[in-house]
Amino acid sequence: MKNPGRVIGAAVCILVGFVTPVVADDADDMTHIEIYKTYQPQNGLTDETGSSTYRFDAAAIDALPQGKDTPLNDVLLHAPGVAQDSYGQLHVRGDHADLQYRINGIILPEGITGFGQTLDTHFASRIDLLTGALPAQYGYRTAGVVDITTKTGSFEDGGRSSVMAGSGNTLEGNQEFYGARGHASYYFTGTYLENDRGIEPPTASGHALHDDTTQDKEFGYVSYAFDPYTRASFLFGNATSRFEIPNNPGQPQNFTLDGAPGFASGSLNERQFEHNTYAIAALQGAINPEMDYQLAYFTRYSDVLYKPDPLGDLIFNGIAARDVSQSFTNGLQTDFSYRLSGSHTLRAGWQASYEQAQNNADASVFNGFFDAGTGQIVQTGTTPFGINTQTSVGATLFGVYLQDEWKPVEKLTINYGARLDEYSAYVSAGQLSPRIGAVYEATQTTTLHAGYARYFTPPPTELIAPFAVQQFTNTTGATPTAGDSAVVPERDNYFDAGVIQKVGGGLTLGLDAYYKQAHDLLDEGQFGQALIFAPFNYDEGWVRGVEFTGDYKRGNFTAYANLAVSKAMGKGVESGQYNFTQAELNFIAGNAVHLDHDQLISGSAGASYIFHTVKYSADVIYGSGLRDGFANTDHLPFYTQVDFGAEHAFDFGKPYGALEARLSVVNAFDRVYEIRDGSGIGVFAPQYGPRRGLFAGLSQKF
Repeated sequence: MKNPGRVIGAAVCILVGFVTPVVADDADDMTHIEIYKTYQPQNGLTDETGSSTYRFDAAAIDALPQGKDTPLNDVLLHAPGVAQDSYGQLHVRGDHADLQYRINGIILPEGITGFGQTLDTHFASRIDLLTGALPAQYGYRTAGVVDITTKTGSFEDGGRSSVMAGSGNTLEGNQEFYGARGHASYYFTGTYLENDRGIEPPTASGHALHDDTTQDKEFGYVSYAFDPYTRASFLFGNATSRFEIPNNPGQPQNFTLDGAPGFASGSLNERQFEHNTYAIAALQGAINPEMDYQLAYFTRYSDVLYKPDPLGDLIFNGIAARDVSQSFTNGLQTDFSYRLSGSHTLRAGWQASYEQAQNNADASVFNGFFDAGTGQIVQTGTTPFGINTQTSVGATLFGVYLQDEWKPVEKLTINYGARLDEYSAYVSAGQLSPRIGAVYEATQTTTLHAGYARYFTPPPTELIAPFAVQQFTNTTGATPTAGDSAVVPERDNYFDAGVIQKVGGGLTLGLDAYYKQAHDLLDEGQFGQALIFAPFNYDEGWVRGVEFTGDYKRGNFTAYANLAVSKAMGKGVESGQYNFTQAELNFIAGNAVHLDHDQLISGSAGASYIFHTVKYSADVIYGSGLRDGFANTDHLPFYTQVDFGAEHAFDFGKPYGALEARLSVVNAFDRVYEIRDGSGIGVFAPQYGPRRGLFAGLSQKF
C-alpha cells in the first residue's frame, strides 16, 4: 500500500473545518425543515415522453459489487445498449460518446475528455440515462442524457467516512458531510484515489508497467428555500487527475537520434495531467400551482497537459509533442412549465453558452516524409528541430424549444414540439428540429412508446485542434494525406419504438428498437500519442439496433439482464482527412464501414440477495468485441467479465452506529481480454481489460 496517510490528509484538507454539521435549534426550525424538504420545483420541468429511461437509484447503485465506490462510467455500463471502450469511454446505441450530462436537470458543459472521470458516484442519489427519441428540451448531445440527482443533506445531519483498498496498490478514501438548518441545507464530499493501473495497459500482464495514477474529486451543494415555492441552489465540483502512460516493453526503435544510445520502450516516461472545475447556480420555483420555472447559470474550465518523453517519443514515434489544451465555458439555461389544462402542459426554454478553446503544441521532429507506397514515415535527418502550433477559437451555442404534453385520453400521452439550434465556431450552422413522442398504456401491465426526433449535433469544439499540415510537410510528423476540411455538425433522423410488459410476480420485460439516419456523421479517434480524441465526419451513416431488458424484484432478491444488438456504419470521410491513408480514404469512399466503436452484441446482467445480514451481489458485462483491422473490417473476440461482492453491517449501537464492510472481486475468473488491439480507425495502441482484483472497504456513518 502506498502512502496511506494521503487519504486522511486529502480528506482533512478538503473538508474538515470547511463546514461544520449543524442541527435545528428548536421545534419551529424543525417544522420549517419538513416543509421545505418536500418541495422539488424541478419536477414539472422535465419530460421523458417517447424516450427510453433507465434509472439507478441509491439501492441499485449499492447493489453493485463495488457499491458507491463504483466509478460512474461503470455504473452506466450496466444500462442497456451501452458498450465499453478504453480510457473509460462509453458508447450508447452505436454513437461515439455523444453523451450529455446534467446535474439536477441543469446542463453541465463538456470538458476536454481524456481518461479521468470528472464526476463521482458518491454524490449521486439517483442516476438516470435517457435514450431514444428525446423531447425537444434536449439538444446537442443526444445519444444519451445522463441526469444526476445529487444528495442534498435536506433529510438528516451527519456524514459518512469510507475507505477502500485492494489490488493494484489501490487506496481510495471518501468523506461526506451533510445537514440542514432552518431554510438551508448542504452536502459536501471529497474523494482521493491512487493505484498503479490508471489506464488500460497495452499488455495482458496483471502488473502494468509505468501506470500509476492519483486522482482527487470534490463536490459541494448548498440550497436555501426562501419560501415553500422558491429555492436557490449552488453547486460546484473539481476533479484533478495525474496519469502515467503505460509502457509496452520490447518495441523496436523506429528512428535514429544523434548521440542517443539504445532506448528501451519499457523505460518511456510519458505523462498526462487533467483538470476540470465546474459550478452551477440555480433559482427554481413555482409562480402559481400551474407554473414552474428554473433559471440557471453554469460554468466549466478544463485543461489537459500531455508531457512526452523528449527522447523516447522521438526514437519510437518520430515526434515528441507537448500538448496543452484548455476550454472555458459559460452559459445560461432557462426552463418553464405551464399546466394549461388537465390535458395540456406547455414547456419552453432556452440555453446559450460561449466557449473559449485553445490548443498549444510544441513538437520536436526530424526531417523526413510519408511514403504512400509503404504507408510508413521515412526519416532523412537525425537531428531534431522544433515546430510550434497554436489555435484559439470561440464557440457560441444557442437553442430554444417549445413543446406540449397532451393527454387526449386518459391512457395516451403525446409530446410534440420543436427546437431551434444555432452553432458558430470554425463553421456556422443551425437547424429547426421537430420532435414527437407518445406513450400508450394499453393495459395495466402493458405500456407502448414510440417517437421521432430530428437531431442537430455540433462537433465538440474543445477537441478540435486544427493540425498545421503544411508545417509538418517533409518531417517525421507528416500526415498520411493533406486533406483538412472543417468538422461540421451532424444532422439525424431518429426513430424509436418499444414496449414494457409487467409479467407479474415482480418481473418486468422490455423491448426497444431504434434507427438513426445520419448526414455528416460525427466520430472521434486517437490519432497521436496524447490521449485526446479528435473529431471528424463521415459523409453519411446509419445506426440501427434492438434492446431487450428484464428486471425482477421479489423480497430480498433483485435481478436484471440487458441484451443489445446494434450496427453502426459510416461512408465517405469528409473532414480530418489528413488522419487517414489514401488507401483508407479510397476504401471508405466506396464502401460503408463499421464505426470503430461498433459492437454487434453488448449486454449486462446482475443479481443481489440479502441473506440474514449479508447482501451478496454479482454482475457480468459481455460484448462481441469492438472493431479492428484495416478500415474496421474485422472485430476483436467476444469477452465476458464477472464481478462479485458481499456487504455486511456491524451494528455497535449508539453512539457509534453501523460499520459497513464490503468485499468485492473484479473479473473474478481472471478472463484476459482486449478492448483494443492497436488497429482500426483512430486507434493508437492496444488496451486490455482489468485482471482479477480483490478489494475491501469500510464505511462508517456518523
